[in-house]
Amino acid sequence: MDPADFAAALRLDGRVALVTGGASGIGRASALGFADAGATVVVADVDETGGQETIELVEAKGRDGKFVAADVTDAAQVAALVHETVSSFGQLDCAHNNAGITGAAAAFVDYPDDEWDRVLAINLKSVFLCMKQEIAQMLSQGRGGAIVNSSSGAGLVGFPSLPAYVASKHGVIGLTRSAGVEYAKRGIRVNAICPGSTRTPMLEGYMGGSAEIERMMIAGQPIGRLGTAEEVAAAAVWLCTDAASFVVGHAMAVDGGAVAQ
Repeated sequence: MDPADFAAALRLDGRVALVTGGASGIGRASALGFADAGATVVVADVDETGGQETIELVEAKGRDGKFVAADVTDAAQVAALVHETVSSFGQLDCAHNNAGITGAAAAFVDYPDDEWDRVLAINLKSVFLCMKQEIAQMLSQGRGGAIVNSSSGAGLVGFPSLPAYVASKHGVIGLTRSAGVEYAKRGIRVNAICPGSTRTPMLEGYMGGSAEIERMMIAGQPIGRLGTAEEVAAAAVWLCTDAASFVVGHAMAVDGGAVAQ
């Protein structure tokens, strides 16, 4: 490939990208990565302050953007989110379904039923609801599109004391593969990223300021450090570019080698 063609394949100029869970962490880094690649960016989150801050950062890069407050576990709000995206910018070309939580940590036999329902709704049901609306919109446009779902290293292997999180992230990969093989021939590519231990507000909250927990997490990383939100987001953005045009239904580990051990 000619170097100029390769560079062009990494661009998203003229495209509109939607990022859920974009108020902080990987979602914010993804929104900024899409902006750097030339896309117009819509950010959705229940955190209105953080979401607006992300859009201000997008606009500071000279890109158009919009924040939409939305609870992506609610089908009506997801439909309204996609409608607002298209009403504002005329199309939807890329989506990063990133909203998620870790949930409580507890022994399997003690895990609260209501916490199971909450984690599965935010981490898995939301991806299903978002993909339904995003794919329908992309089909109506007739020119394909690209969707990336945030799974986790915990979607590839098991972890103790996080049954809902692990189950939900395995489920995200299942949804990704199912939709990926169903819509590939219609030009819609669906893939997933599986971040390892990444320094984000969510991980900081999980560690609770414990240096010992952080040391244990780093010890499990062959690369010898935690990841950054920008490193993970770069994979999500790349999967939405034409440079990844032959990648479908893939669960990409972005984890410093953790699940390769």
